[in-house]
Amino acid sequence: MASSLTNSHASSTYGSNPVKKGEVRFNEMGSEVVEGYTCKPKDYDPNRPIMHYKTLLLLCDDERCGKAGKDDRASHLREILKEMGLNKGQNRIKISRTGCYGACRFRQVCQVTENTQANGNPKNNALWLRHTHNFSDEQWRELFRLLSEDKPLLEALDAEYFIPMKVYN
Repeated sequence: MASSLTNSHASSTYGSNPVKKGEVRFNEMGSEVVEGYTCKPKDYDPNRPIMHYKTLLLLCDDERCGKAGKDDRASHLREILKEMGLNKGQNRIKISRTGCYGACRFRQVCQVTENTQANGNPKNNALWLRHTHNFSDEQWRELFRLLSEDKPLLEALDAEYFIPMKVYN
């Protein structure tokens, strides 16, 4: 059976694009992917470092927030990051899906986490974005650009983008 070479995230949807029998696919770190999986490496190395990221966006994908968007938001955003060249290298932005944050009234929520032990901007760490399911691709691209250029989001974006926080006793 002939093999085809494709990128594991090129058309990935929420776990529905596993490697098929006879297919050869490589994940973002250049490892061959196990049949039946979307990115699990065939040759497991427990000592191999994880892939660097500058910014981690934690996107709620639980019951309410996940239904707020019309598409598989995380996969779509990964494609935009690839187009912008921000899926690898020093300014890599990583998107991860999460369960419920308990902030459903602000759905779809996204937490910005900066890798401050490397090159992340502390001013953008622990920010919460609201109603991200309404963001256009252009708004996401602008957010990604600001993050990659270390621009403080609180200064660059309107307050309506952010979820306010308060300590309740």
